[in-house]
Amino acid sequence: MHEFIQPDPAWVSREIHGARIFSPNGTPVKIDQPNAGYVLERKVFDRVLSEMAAGAGADIIVKAPVVGITKDKNSFVNGVNFRYNRREYTSSAKIVIAADGVESQVGRWAGIDTTHDLRDVDICVQYLMSGIEIEPDLCDFYLGREIAPRGYIWVFPKGDDLANVGVGIGGTISGKGGKLAIDYLNEFVKKRFPSGKILAQVAGCVPVGDSLPDLVADGIMLIGDAAHHSDPISGGGIANAMFSGMFAAEAAIEGIRVGDVSAEILRMYQVLWDKDIGKNFKHICQIRDSVLRFSDELFDRCAGVLNKTPNKTIDMVTVFKTVLRHQPRLLLELRHLVLAGWV
Repeated sequence: MHEFIQPDPAWVSREIHGARIFSPNGTPVKIDQPNAGYVLERKVFDRVLSEMAAGAGADIIVKAPVVGITKDKNSFVNGVNFRYNRREYTSSAKIVIAADGVESQVGRWAGIDTTHDLRDVDICVQYLMSGIEIEPDLCDFYLGREIAPRGYIWVFPKGDDLANVGVGIGGTISGKGGKLAIDYLNEFVKKRFPSGKILAQVAGCVPVGDSLPDLVADGIMLIGDAAHHSDPISGGGIANAMFSGMFAAEAAIEGIRVGDVSAEILRMYQVLWDKDIGKNFKHICQIRDSVLRFSDELFDRCAGVLNKTPNKTIDMVTVFKTVLRHQPRLLLELRHLVLAGWV
């Protein structure tokens, strides 16, 4: 994040210095990581970004849903139709950059396939809770097939007794046996924070698969969740969205400079993404798919071993090597990653 914007106390709720990962039987593994990151006041953060954009010359139009796109005589996307105050308007542009989230409708109108396989989507629900006992500078993660199948529960502190408490479960799991993501969250909250108060609730889908194969078409680029750029393991999307926005901006500048906004020129964005962040996505997806096959018993055994490891030496490489010792068959599945020096 520091590459794009300096953290400001106005929108940073909490600075994070590590994490605790709870195995299915409740065994915690603590990972110390000074200056690991931040828990944001998202509404304030978004407003600050809007102010920065406006200061740089952007026109901000709120409560104006896009209802269609426009194309020129060569079928290049050259604008959008939007509804504002019950009237419909058209905004023309040399290039449209779609950041409209999961399964981008704008991208679909432009002919880009933005659909998801349910295996590559997590269904998420989050509460903002007060009056709960937490570690104010640690993020907590809870694993287990009974707790959050094909996902995890998180507790992200925003104050001494205030936190975002949420769950993400696999898209193929949600609704099985009549049980939804919110049911898993409610069970956890009832057990872990029985006296806590729910102050707010949000819900949605998060893409956790590989990036879309096509990020561009003539006159248009997709970024952020619209491009499936959330982290395949954590589901985090802000940092990757910033990178994809930067790469798309570089491609847009080049296209406008040479007077050519065809997909061929705009594909510079896809090349920049693949060379930097995107090159790791397929590897991360393969690791995720392997981890999803772990049994609760394996997670518990690994937690026990990791707790015998000096805390300062625990990182993701240590975690993965510990798992490999207990599940050597993974070496066959992930041998190309081992040979590439990934694990």
